[in-house]
Amino acid sequence: MQKRLTVILFFVVSIAYAQKKPLNHSVYDTWESIGTKQLSNNGQWAMYSILQQEGDAQLYLTNIKTNNKINIPRGMNAQFSNDSKLAAFNIRPLNKDLRQAKIKKKKPDESPKDSLGIVNLTSNAVIKVPRVKSFKFPEDGAGVLAYLTEKPDTAKKAIKPAEKKDGETDFADDEPAGKAKTEEGTDLVVKNLITGTDKTYKFVTDYYFSKDGKQLVFACSGSKKDKMAPQGVFLLNTEKGILKTLIKGKGNFKNFTFDEESEHVAFVGEQSPEKQEIKDYNIYYNSLTIDTAQILVDFDMPGLPEKWSVNGDGKITFSKDGKKLFFGISPIKKPKDTTIVDFEVAKVDVWNYKDDYLQPMQLKNAERDSKKSYLSVIDVYSSDPKVIPLTDTKLPDANIIAEGDAAQVLAATDYGRRIESQWSGSTSKDYYLVDTKNGQKKKIIENLNGYALASPAGNYILYFDRKLGSWNTYQIATGKVTVLTAGLTEKFVDEENDVPDLPSAYGLATWTEGDKAVLINDKYDIWSFSPDGKSAPKNITAGFGRANNITFRYENVQPDRTERNTNKFVKANELVWLSAFNNLTKENGFYRTNVGSAKAPELVVMAKFKYANLIKAKDADIYIYDKANYVESPNVYITTDFKTETKLSNTNPQQKDYNWGTAELVKWTTPKGYKAEGILYKPENFDPNKKYPMIAYFYEKLTDGLYTYQAPAPTPSRLNISYFVSNGYLVFAPDIKYETGHPGKSAVEYINSGVENLKKNSWVDGNKIGIQGQSWGGYQVAYLITQNNMYAAAWTGAPVVNMTSAYGGIRWETGMNRQFQYEKTQSRIGATLWEKPELYIENSPLFMLPKVNTPVVIMANDADGAVPWYQGIEMFTALRRLGKPVWMLNYNGEAHNLVQRQNRKDIQIREQQFFDYYLKGAKAPAWMTSGIPATEKGKTWGFELTDDKP
Repeated sequence: MQKRLTVILFFVVSIAYAQKKPLNHSVYDTWESIGTKQLSNNGQWAMYSILQQEGDAQLYLTNIKTNNKINIPRGMNAQFSNDSKLAAFNIRPLNKDLRQAKIKKKKPDESPKDSLGIVNLTSNAVIKVPRVKSFKFPEDGAGVLAYLTEKPDTAKKAIKPAEKKDGETDFADDEPAGKAKTEEGTDLVVKNLITGTDKTYKFVTDYYFSKDGKQLVFACSGSKKDKMAPQGVFLLNTEKGILKTLIKGKGNFKNFTFDEESEHVAFVGEQSPEKQEIKDYNIYYNSLTIDTAQILVDFDMPGLPEKWSVNGDGKITFSKDGKKLFFGISPIKKPKDTTIVDFEVAKVDVWNYKDDYLQPMQLKNAERDSKKSYLSVIDVYSSDPKVIPLTDTKLPDANIIAEGDAAQVLAATDYGRRIESQWSGSTSKDYYLVDTKNGQKKKIIENLNGYALASPAGNYILYFDRKLGSWNTYQIATGKVTVLTAGLTEKFVDEENDVPDLPSAYGLATWTEGDKAVLINDKYDIWSFSPDGKSAPKNITAGFGRANNITFRYENVQPDRTERNTNKFVKANELVWLSAFNNLTKENGFYRTNVGSAKAPELVVMAKFKYANLIKAKDADIYIYDKANYVESPNVYITTDFKTETKLSNTNPQQKDYNWGTAELVKWTTPKGYKAEGILYKPENFDPNKKYPMIAYFYEKLTDGLYTYQAPAPTPSRLNISYFVSNGYLVFAPDIKYETGHPGKSAVEYINSGVENLKKNSWVDGNKIGIQGQSWGGYQVAYLITQNNMYAAAWTGAPVVNMTSAYGGIRWETGMNRQFQYEKTQSRIGATLWEKPELYIENSPLFMLPKVNTPVVIMANDADGAVPWYQGIEMFTALRRLGKPVWMLNYNGEAHNLVQRQNRKDIQIREQQFFDYYLKGAKAPAWMTSGIPATEKGKTWGFELTDDKP
């Protein structure tokens, strides 16, 4: 009876599997993922979005107590009001309407625009406002919302300006203005959420709330058609409805900021003649007791360096105490010489060996550099105000300390060392404390290979020294230097570093209040250090991580979303959350521990899932997060303690109709005796009595993603794992550890041994194994097929095949030279071309291509900004010359990793057809058998299957 029942059960399960269909290329667009999620401050509402790859998103709001749900089709960019009474969001146009606008090549103003949605969380009423480009709630205030509309729909018949309607405000000191020089603004609507009344302000270009929401500053452009339209900057008291004119007249005003108490406002602006190329920017300032804005800094302000001026693109910020205003200055630009005749002058880039940066890098960053601002400060209340430059061209970068209240800023420079970035990839820096009262500079750290940052309260500079592998503090008041990690046997740098460069740090966790302690990570645990060195270091996770192979990291469950980050520290005995990752099992979860203790942390949850984005409500003990694994699609959950959880979403219910798969960890020993591991993905309907083709896919180390959900998607050029698994392939993703100087042999050591280990199983078809890799993985594919004939098919994306020619090339997306990759980072040669030419040749597949017998497809795109696409050409032409089966795909204008979705979809089909032919015996497509002549480009894509052989 038992045997019969088993047979019946097996038969039923087999039927169920048989009924499930394999994934196809049509499923991608509607496959879902989790977007943003958040909780209202009072913890009563959860809000999250569900995105489609190419379709319409859905926004959901759930009342946690009543389970009442509100669904907003196409809702995006949602926010709760500070008082938890309202939620606002954009409503995107239908995807099909946006597509039609693209097809019809409509102008931006004629294309469909976002709407604004507002939900009353008490009544559940939803208000929708069409054609809204942005909206804002105040950071801390309540009862008010502002939004800026789009221009009127130009597709509709224009209507003459009408007289002012109810709710439209008369501006103080309205008067005729000159011709507008900037793009005209649109309507700003200020909604009183208590009374429900609206006020509309015309031709607004920019707006900004004070922190408490009681003040709203905005700029108006005026209108070419309406000479009476307001121009200037205005300040609205949102409680009393009183409007104050800060500046009257045309101009360009931006970068508004308020002080912490919402009593002072500052901004950048200029009122230069319209035809003046180089604008004269000023810093404007106003307090509630002053009627109009005053020019605080202009071109002849004392202290401003000669031929320097206010930078119109620089950020402006008050110190937290409101006494100082930080802003940017820069050298005055040279205007264009209008006497130059364009066709009579040479267009040439001059490369000079003394240049800090190579010409391609200079050209790539030219626009950014032209807007570069240099931090300066002014004492707002000084009776003798003057600009204090804190940085200059030789000391260009600085960060304020203690939210600007400190007497110094921390400045850094790599001046004089920038050329070395060509081969090192980075530069050492000197660090200075610069006095905000007089600009005096004090060098505190010299030639640091690492980084430095100020403590939250401004008492210390914490810095990591890569050369020594140490964490250190500099006490600002005394100048005392303390090596925090001295005497500890535990390492605070990457213990598994396998590139020919100094290892990186595991990072800073956080500080405790008042700078009493700094928390720093080792590989597994978190340590508490007294920054003055007076107390012994304390392992706040008590070594539990190292003892159990679990990596703990501080989890900030209330990430600050405001400009002023108030979550830079925790309290001395605060109970904090820790993310946890088991390095052996790859399980994820959370623990909790007291920052002031030295006890093993308390387990909250550990499971075969990947948890992400744990967020706590500001004023309630409720949490929202998402979790998933390879089998279960990501979903949103809420909990109070993780003992019970409530699932809010249900993404991708269609997955149950498809033959999905499983993911498992496999381990083996390499020929040299190294312990190795990888992920093996199997079809859901896996039958150990069958033989399966297998594809090995690799990039550095992938096993930490054992429980990562792999959505079927047209990828940038990685292997579409879930698609191939669903269609009857095994997919193997081995980790690789590298030996400096021999990255190619390292790939052989780990990948080939892992494949051979799996071939011992009867269900692996050892004659039908393919390999796929992109970029660094693509290089390894190219190398592996020169070593033996164990692979039936290979697909390589953006490979380097000739390290001798690639070594001196340019990464065009950044303008950087490629030498650093070989000497210091991923390519792992560890020497220059002339120091170890034999290693460059040993690791270059090009010199071994006569040995290749594996059919291979190369993707090499002509706009690749990381790997020169001529590397793909070298590989293709060499194999073609040798009579080997080879194809190359050049997606025109595409990057290193495919960006355009139509190209991503295209490559999925070609990759599937290629592997299906060589690993499954399917028919070959026309693009493989007869190719696509240039005369047929854009007319046919060669996907049709044929009876011909490639």
